[in-house]
Amino acid sequence: MIRYINLFIAVLLFSSCSDALEGINEDPNSITNSSYGNILTGAGVGNMLFQTGESARRAGIFAGQYTGIDRQHLGFSQYNVTTSDFDGLWYDAYVNAFRNVLVTQESVIENNVGEVSLGITQILQAQIIGTMASLYGDIPFEEAGLIENTNPNYQDQSLVYDQIQDILSEGITNLEANSGRPTAGSEIYFDGNPTSWIESAYTLKARFYIHNKAYDQAYQAATNGISSLQNSMYAPHGTAADNANLNYQFFEIQVRQSDLIVSDFMISLLQPGTENPMPANYRGNSKTDETARFNFYFNSTSNGFQPNTTNGFAAQDAPASLVTFEENLLILAEAGLRSVDFGTGLGHLNDFRALMSTGGYLRNIDAAGLKYDAYTEADFEAGGIENPDGIAKEDALLREILQERYITLFGQIEVFNDTRRTLNTNTVRVPVEPNVGNQLPQRFLYPQTEIERNDNSPTPIPDFFDPTEVNQ
Repeated sequence: MIRYINLFIAVLLFSSCSDALEGINEDPNSITNSSYGNILTGAGVGNMLFQTGESARRAGIFAGQYTGIDRQHLGFSQYNVTTSDFDGLWYDAYVNAFRNVLVTQESVIENNVGEVSLGITQILQAQIIGTMASLYGDIPFEEAGLIENTNPNYQDQSLVYDQIQDILSEGITNLEANSGRPTAGSEIYFDGNPTSWIESAYTLKARFYIHNKAYDQAYQAATNGISSLQNSMYAPHGTAADNANLNYQFFEIQVRQSDLIVSDFMISLLQPGTENPMPANYRGNSKTDETARFNFYFNSTSNGFQPNTTNGFAAQDAPASLVTFEENLLILAEAGLRSVDFGTGLGHLNDFRALMSTGGYLRNIDAAGLKYDAYTEADFEAGGIENPDGIAKEDALLREILQERYITLFGQIEVFNDTRRTLNTNTVRVPVEPNVGNQLPQRFLYPQTEIERNDNSPTPIPDFFDPTEVNQ
């Protein structure tokens, strides 16, 4: 059940004792004397701010889903980025999210709270650090957040991924002990339900295996992953100014709302009718009608199309996706196709389409614009409705799955991970094109605050277009 929390109070918990952008190598807060439940709440809020806030919007720009039209966001769309542009994003991750998780974990251990609570902190730790590794490549991990270490060492991206797999496994073992649940109301995603946390942990394992193109391991992990919409991890939001959906706050309230619109490319995939800016891109066919999903995602505004802040994706109380059933189904589809066979991939894609045929993760939709009939093998053979250009049926199915991920994970960091992971597969990748020049972005830049304060920062500093290790 999604519960509403006061984000303002929770944010104060982990930020009121720190000066913004003072780096991760100084004590960012003094919350070790706070009650364990409050610290855990702060850790959960920090994670959702990192995963669904400006880092996600920036990733969406670099993945071709958003277009900046003014001020700083126009520069981001034109790939005019500097290291200082990432100061706040690094702080969001390492102070607001990761440092709070470490403090929570210390409190759990010191107070002997129990295995379930410890497991929850381990899953959160892995989720945050895995996302950071995906965005930046080599990062501080084992020494990050330790107050006594002002120059934490960087670890190779691949090593970090290996370590977070171990942490997820340890977290699952602790959660399976089924003892030591956190205080009721202190854990904001599942209220401490170990079964839901275990499923999310397996989906996270599958996600991070996908990053590394370890498709067989991703498939096996996802078979134990999130099993229903109800077990998905969502960031909870409400109808007050201080707990509203972060996209609602950006597009409906903040002055920067006119800076950013949804890209024509993204619109073209879902908009039915003659107003589609690139009609050939529309995904609809005799078995698919995307009208309901288009209306769920987007509203037409004076600036252009923006996320639906009225009753859809970015409504004031709309939950924000973190780790979901629909992602798990699409991991099963892609990894099943790549590591098992065509029939396995198609079967899981049809499981996803069956979910969507009843509305799936959409809210407040008109069912008349909803159609996701099951696909058959013939649909992907040369000349089929999903293969008009006559490529191999396996490639046609993979193309459909990757496009489905691009749309389903709209507004999430994972879309940026997919565009980089599949960049060298022109036959099947979602055809995102550079806004300027001939290269797509490959990473977030290390922030200026880190470069100036950490003697172990990488030298030379990687360029915006330099692939991270797993995407080379």
